Amino acid sequence: MSKDKKYYAKDICNLFDISKATLFRWESVGLISNISRDWRNWRIYSQENIEEIKYIIKSKEKR
Repeated sequence: MSKDKKYYAKDICNLFDISKATLFRWESVGLISNISRDWRNWRIYSQENIEEIKYIIKSKEKR
């Protein structure tokens, strides 16, 4: 994954096989931080957000 590449919610859901509801819940409880928005107000996820999501998924697998 490119360091400067930006991802939309659909991309993230496809990449990690999660629903938008799950993704947005993680955001609402503060597990994913500093999500940008584009001119349409759509969420844009950065590589930093990708790393946060990977950490969340790994943490859930350890349970």
